[in-house]
Amino acid sequence: MAAITFIGLGNMGGPMASNLVKAGHDVTVFDLSEDAVAALVSEGAKTAETAHEAAKGAECVITMLPAGKHVEAVYLGEDGLLAALPKDTLVIDSSTVSPETARGVAEQAAARDIPFLDAPVSGGVAGAKAGTLTFICGGAEDTFAQAKPILEAVGKNIFHAGDHGAGQVAKICNNMLLAILMAGTSEALALGVKNGLDPAVLSEVMKQSSGGNWALNVYNPWPGVMETAPASRGYEGGFLVNLMNKDLGLAFDNAVKNHASIPMGALARNLFQLHAGQGNGTLDFSSIQRLYKPE
Repeated sequence: MAAITFIGLGNMGGPMASNLVKAGHDVTVFDLSEDAVAALVSEGAKTAETAHEAAKGAECVITMLPAGKHVEAVYLGEDGLLAALPKDTLVIDSSTVSPETARGVAEQAAARDIPFLDAPVSGGVAGAKAGTLTFICGGAEDTFAQAKPILEAVGKNIFHAGDHGAGQVAKICNNMLLAILMAGTSEALALGVKNGLDPAVLSEVMKQSSGGNWALNVYNPWPGVMETAPASRGYEGGFLVNLMNKDLGLAFDNAVKNHASIPMGALARNLFQLHAGQGNGTLDFSSIQRLYKPE
């Protein structure tokens, strides 16, 4: 069991830290939300007044933060964690950021003999709670081997995608595809309902047919079809539209830099930006269904 500091207790980070506590690790948490911290303390975690204090004595530091600017603020500069952590402290960043941000933090970590892994996740809030997340890791082989036993307490599928930044590249490709699938699934469901079909029946037909996909299987965007999906609780919780917009922006920027054509990704980005602009940014991303089914 390891002494782990976990920073960032949002919809994903909170359940991840909870699973580390349940696995028997010595977990210290930090977040700006007092309620999020209190929830973890009630489960057996410890806390501290600052991120620096929380990281004292840690064998491993894990972060799950909203964007690259937050990752850089936590790790880099004279006041960043990298300047304070002892060498050989394992650092795992599970935020979704640009590959360039991940490589920049990794470079600064290497200069201080601190092993660093970018390890963004897939699987949503349900996967975070169940401990079945997929981790997509970028970094050195030995760092990956060191991190894997810890990540196995939180995830089911642990992949080594390549060197620093590779985890982020794979993640933004995955989330671009997810956005395309969710928008397309919502569009198909709306068309069927317009023609008098029951959305639950249509969903079952498509699940068993060539249109079957993850959204239909575990995250149906039509309200009332799947009891466990955010659509059936007013699209509250889950993976926010604003975060999907951020990830689609990362994919778009990466495509521009690498002269890659992503017409479907660009369309999905426009659809989710339109949706966010209509006041839906803090809802789950499956609420894109509302573009086709105004309430």
